[in-house]
Parts: sequence; structure tokens; C-alpha cells
Amino acid sequence: MAVVSWKEILLLSGLVVGCYWNSLSCGFVFDDVSAILDNKDLRPSTPIRNLFLNDFWGTPMAEERSHKSYRPLTVLTFRLNYLFSELSAASYHLLNVILHAVVCVLFLRVCRLFLDKTSSLVAALLFAVHPIHTEAVTGVVGRAELLSSIFLLAAFLAYTKSTGPDHSIVWPPIALTVVLVAAATLCKEQGITVVGVCCVYEIFVAQGFTLPMLVDTIWQVLQGKDGFPYAVLQTLLKLIVLVISTLLLVIIRVQVIQSQLPVFTRFDNPAAVSTTPTRQLTFNYLLPVNAWLLLNPSELCCDWTMGTIPLVESLVDLRNLATLVFYIFLGLLAYHSLRYRQSSAKTVIMALSLIVLPFIPASNLFFPVGFVVAERVLYVPSMGFCVLVANGFKIISHKGQLKKISWLMIGVLLTTHTVKTFHRNWDWESEYTLFTSALKVNKNNAKLWNNVGHALENQNNYAKALRYFLQATRVQPDDIGAHMNVGRTYKNLNKSKEAEEAYLVAKSLMPQVIPGKKYATRVAPNHLNVYINLANLIRANDSRLEEADQLYRQAISMRPDFKQAYISRGELLLKMNKLTEARDAYLRALELDRTNADLWYNLAIVNIEMKDPSEALKNFNHALELNPRHKLALFNSALLMQESGEPKFWPEANRRFLTYVEEEPDDANGYFNLGMLAMDANENAAAERWMRKAIGLQAGFRSALFNLALLYSQSKREVDALPVLDELLHHHPEHIKGLILKGDILMNHKKDTRGAKACFERILRMDPTNVQGKHNLCVVYFEERDLPRAERCLEETLALAPNEEYVRRHLSIVRSKMAAMSAAGQPLSSEGTEEEVGDEKNERKSSTESVRGVGVDQSKSLDNSQSDKRTKGKSTKDIKDIEKKRAAALKRLEEIERILSGD
Repeated sequence: MAVVSWKEILLLSGLVVGCYWNSLSCGFVFDDVSAILDNKDLRPSTPIRNLFLNDFWGTPMAEERSHKSYRPLTVLTFRLNYLFSELSAASYHLLNVILHAVVCVLFLRVCRLFLDKTSSLVAALLFAVHPIHTEAVTGVVGRAELLSSIFLLAAFLAYTKSTGPDHSIVWPPIALTVVLVAAATLCKEQGITVVGVCCVYEIFVAQGFTLPMLVDTIWQVLQGKDGFPYAVLQTLLKLIVLVISTLLLVIIRVQVIQSQLPVFTRFDNPAAVSTTPTRQLTFNYLLPVNAWLLLNPSELCCDWTMGTIPLVESLVDLRNLATLVFYIFLGLLAYHSLRYRQSSAKTVIMALSLIVLPFIPASNLFFPVGFVVAERVLYVPSMGFCVLVANGFKIISHKGQLKKISWLMIGVLLTTHTVKTFHRNWDWESEYTLFTSALKVNKNNAKLWNNVGHALENQNNYAKALRYFLQATRVQPDDIGAHMNVGRTYKNLNKSKEAEEAYLVAKSLMPQVIPGKKYATRVAPNHLNVYINLANLIRANDSRLEEADQLYRQAISMRPDFKQAYISRGELLLKMNKLTEARDAYLRALELDRTNADLWYNLAIVNIEMKDPSEALKNFNHALELNPRHKLALFNSALLMQESGEPKFWPEANRRFLTYVEEEPDDANGYFNLGMLAMDANENAAAERWMRKAIGLQAGFRSALFNLALLYSQSKREVDALPVLDELLHHHPEHIKGLILKGDILMNHKKDTRGAKACFERILRMDPTNVQGKHNLCVVYFEERDLPRAERCLEETLALAPNEEYVRRHLSIVRSKMAAMSAAGQPLSSEGTEEEVGDEKNERKSSTESVRGVGVDQSKSLDNSQSDKRTKGKSTKDIKDIEKKRAAALKRLEEIERILSGD
């Protein structure tokens, strides 16, 4: 038995790389989106055990919408890809190319069992470049075929070593075979068929039986004329072990899918729901269709569902001739291989077993599958096809006059297949290129028109996408999904009326609910989204909220486990302020899926609306346990902790905001809230850094600018605060609190009464009833020694706010001052003699201590001259405490403003 040399390994690997290197520039297309981009099982935050509880697409096996494709080992390799490169498509494609090269080398090793060195290499080379493999190699989800094939070939090679030199049974290879069969099955279901291949090998190759010999032996045993020969007993024992192991695997597999077959619709596989004889005639006709794809892979298509292959509805349909010819040819090959003992016959029987047995699960002959034809399921059957071609090459090349012709034909075949494969890879570059290439092959498949529309939709080219969706409705008028696509696109084009009409057409195509029967058994679950989409459309009109709610309830009545209906209804009820019902909707959805982080997040939002922050925080934490990088849960839970005012929550809030900005480094709100937390903790340097970062990301960020100015003000850095306030007022000229703070700094620190006066007058032009601005303007008049005007101003202020004690107190101070000056014969305004002005300057210190402007916090006034005992009794610490309280009050008011304004 010849082994595979390093030169052959390098030749095969180089050829594979030459054919498929351009696949590295392809993205995630078609089924890759569901299996990779949308599959949470790839994320490190998902427990590994979920891979063994969910199907290939990340859907729990227990759910009816599950595809029931159980391939945890394949998903595990996707997860490893994600671990090293996350969603970089190139790494996924690279691993697929490497795995295909490994399969080619193993296949060459298998071919050496039945063919000579040259012919086996021809078979392996043809397998390496066959264009039918493009979907399995270039399509990332095709990895299931690649991995399953590796374990399938390895299992077969292990089994070939189960017979010792003395024809005794060697058990370790058989045990290894069983393990490898299980691994192949966990990569893809068809891996279990290698047991049948092993059985064929054992009977017709290892034991050398022909069909007549086998029948004769069995007849002799049944007649009792002769006992079982020892070799037959050994063979029977090995086969029994294999069959029992296979049955155990089948039982486990049935238990995993909970004895339920997946739900498919007539759109996925029209023949599956057809009547007799249409179903049988169509499924049998698909066999020569698949054979033709192996013989002539010139027109390949990524999707053969719906109307791609019209149903064979009559016995007189000419396509039945193709079925007949296929069965005659297959029968002749089987007859030849089973009747004779020469090596060529053994090669043919093994080739047929590789073609037929792995294809049976996808043939639709014994149970329906979710497709009509799928090129990737021909990956293993193509091995048998390549063996047949190589065997024919071997026979022809041994005829002297045909040797050169046979080499020429093989050379042309390998060259054309290589070129075809290389060019076919470019079709998989994007979804648009893939589906437009498919439309060149088949224009009768509405799904292809829909998918081109989806690709254009992803590019925000809605007008062009709409044309493809409308064409899909013309090709298949009863395609519910196509009408839904039309509705969604009209909605994106802001044509609500047309969108609603399209959704209503889709809704009219839905079957009527039959009491006592499950809706999901008759229509694809995703078609129920027509109710969700229609409800989401009409609920934009506040007068139609009840109508939208009725649609959600209708979807739920059709399918009580329709999780998305509960989620959408919860959002609507929240909008309708029916908080208890919204909470109940989310709780019902959580009963169906407690591992959905978004559901826990939504429930937390309802808790916030219900004024239950502790329960909200608990549910935010549930969401983060399931998905520690859930951005919205990180941000809103941290904000909730921050607004609680409890310092014990601040470190965790800070950690969550830091995680959030790692996920969203360009969101200024994250840095702003980090700055607010730092201000709460009196970490001024950190607060300044975070505020500066937020402002750098979002020019004119109102709250960040104001709080940074406030930070400078309370840190005795009023000079630094002024440029920040100028920037704030440049972007937001109406920012009253910014004007008050600027006026306060100008009056009390810069002694710029003119500038302060301009600020306060600007406030009053915007809001004549603003008590704070009015009062501070009065203080400016007092500073300008215009006491009569200050008195009138304070009287007007008191009229606006009769309950503000500090205004009344300051008015009393001014009047007392005026009375004292009148008694002393001094003028009441700044106009007077030079001596009077000098006297006024001497008294200015006490007067400025008597009446001070009110800062952003209206609740405070500093009245020193009228309460000497209190003022003199205050220590430096007390004064600092007052300043801290004032700063805290300023901050609280600004935080309230930020929340109310939505900043």
C-alpha cells in the first residue's frame, strides 16, 4: 500500500492554494450571515455548553424554529476563529482552504487503496479543483462538509486497519473508527454514512465477495448445509459492532432533536408538499440533476429553491427520460462492480458507495430536507465521481494508442476546472455578486431576486432594491416574504401608505388559524413577522396604537411561543404607559428565553419607568451576566448607579462606563459621565480629563462644557472657566445657567460689572421672568452704587418671587443703606462730589459684603452684614463647606437639566 509522499502533499496543497487564494478577499455571504455574524454561540461571553444545546445557527434545539442541524464541533471551530480574529472574514476563509487541502491529502491516501499511484493522484487532483466544491470551500458554512469529510475519511482509513495479517480482528482501529464516526456526525449529519462505506469495503473488498458469492453463502447457511465460515463470522462480528454503534449514534441524534423534524415550507422545497406522483417524480429527477452538476459544473447557483426546478407533474414529462437514463447507468455500474472480482470492479463499487451513501440524507427520497439542490452536499459524493473518472483514465491510458489522448483530456479537464473554480470564487466576494451571478443561471427563483434586493438594501440603495423585491412578487405572487420586503423598503423610502398596502397583501396570504392546530407546522415562523412589521409601521401614528396592539396579540394567538411578538408588544405598551402590562409581556418572553440579554435590558427600562430602580439594576445585572459587553446595559446601569447618589455604587459605575467607552470609543456621553463620577468623588484632575475628552469628540457638548466650567469655578480656577463658558455660549447662546455662572465670575472675581451686567441683561431679554438673572442684575446696580435703581429692581424681583426670602432681605439691606446715606446727606446714586465718591469707596467693602449675587443655585444668598454673629462665628472649614454645598447644588441642577433636555 503506497503512502503519500511529501511532493504529492505539496502539489495538492499548492494546487488548492492556487485555486482558492482569492477566496480570502471574500466576505460573509448568504448562510454565513446567520451562522457567523448573527450567531451568539461564537462569542466568548456565551458558555461553551450552549454549543451542545443549540443548532448550527445558534437556535436552541428545543425551539420549533430550530433547523435541527446539530453540528457543535463545526461551531466550535467558528468560535476559535472568533477568538483569534473576531469577525475578520479572511481568517475563516483561510482555515477553510487549509481544511480542503487536508481533505485532498486524506482522499489521495484513500484512493491508494483502490487505484495505482498515478490514477489515485489524478483523482485527488480532480477533487482538489472541481468547481462544485466552491460553495463548500469559499462559503464559510461549508466548513461543516470539510470537517465531516476529514473525520469520515479518517474513520474509513482506521477501519481498513481492523484486520490483522492473520485475518484476525484488530479492535483498537474499530474503536477509533467509532469515535471518528461520532466526530464526523458532530460536524455534519452525513458523517454517519461512512459506516455504510465501511460495510461495503468489508464485504466486497476486504473479504472479496461478489454479489453471487454472497447470495450463495447466505443460501447455504439458511439451508443448514454448512455452518458459517470463520472469516464470515469475523466479518459479521465487525459489522454488528459498527451497526450497533451507528444505531446508538442515531438514537442520540434523535434525542437531541427531540424526535422532531425541522419545519420547512413549500418555498424551501416545493416537491416536499406536493402530492403523489409529483413528489416522487420530482425527487427522482433531482438525482440526474445532481449528477449533471458533477459532470458539467458550468452553471452553478448558490440557491436552487422555490421555482428553480419546475415540478415533474406527469409521467409523460420528458425529464423522466433523464431519470430513467440515470438509473440505467447506475444499475449497469452496480451490476458490473458486484458481479466480478477484478480490481476495477472493486474500485467501481467503492466509488459508487462514496457517491450514493453520503448523498442519501440529502436526496429527499426518505425524508424531506430544506432545499431542492445544494452544491455543497456533493462534496463527499464528488469523491466517488473523481474515483470513477480516474478509474476510466487508468483503463484508457493503458491502451497504447489512447494514452496520449487520455493525458491530454485529463490535462484539459484539470485546467478548465481550475479556471472555473478560480473565477467562481469571485462570485462569493459579496452578497450582491453572489446573487446576481445566480440570477444569470436562473431567473425563476423569487428568493434570488429577494436576496439581490437585500444586498442593495444593505447598501442603502432602497430604490434599486425595491425593483428587485417587486420582481420577486411577480415571479412568485404568493411569496409572503417578498411582499414583506416590498413593505419594508417602502417604509425605508418614507412611503408609509404603500408600505402598509404591501404588508396587508402579505397578511392576506397567511393561512387562517385553525383551532387546535399549531400555526408553525404550516407556515415558516419568520412569516409571522408580517404582523410585527405592520404593527411597527402603524404604531408611529399615536391614534392607531390599539390597532397595533391587536396585531401583536394576533401573532401571539397564532403562536404562543413567538418571542418577538412579546418583545415588540412590550415596547408598545411602554409607549402607551401601560407599564404593568409591558412588564408582563417581557416576563412572558423571558419564560421562553431566559438567556436573552436584550430582554433583561428591556425589562430594566420598564422598571425605571415604574420608579423601581433597585429592580431595574437587578435586571441590568442579569443582562450583563449574559453579555458582559452589552453596551446599553453597561451605560444605563452605570447611569442608574451614578444617579442613585450612593458612593458605594460609584466604583462599579466607573468600571461599567470604562467598559462602555472601550466598546464605543467615539461616544462622548460615556466620557462625560465618567467626568461626572469623578466630580462626585472630588477627583478634579480625572474629571477635567474626561470632560475634555467628551468635548473633543463632540464639539459644543453643552453639559460637558458647563460642568467643566463649573469644575474650574469650584476649584478656584475662574480664569480657566471663562474660555470654556465662552465656548459654551458660542454654541448655545441661550444657555441661562452658563450666563449666570459667567456673570457671577465676572462680578465677584474679575470685578467686571459691565460684563456681568451684559450677561444678566441677556438672560432677561430671553426670559424676563427669570428671578435669578433679575436678582443678580440688581446686585450689579448695587455694585455700581445706583441704589434707587437697585431698589426698584429688587422690588420687581420680589413681585416675580414673593416667597424668596433672600430677595426680601436684600431689598431691606438696600433700603437701610439708602436711609443711612440720606441721613448722612450723601447722594443715593454714583453721581456726586469727589469727596462723596471717596466716602463711597471707603464703604464699599461693607456694602459688597451685604448684597451678593446669587449663583446657579437659587436657594442660596450670602447676607453677611445683617447677621454679624453668624458670619463671625464661621470658620474657614464652614465657609468651604458652604462652597461645596453650593457646588453640589449647581451640579445637581445641571444634571437635572441634562436629563430633561436629553443631552
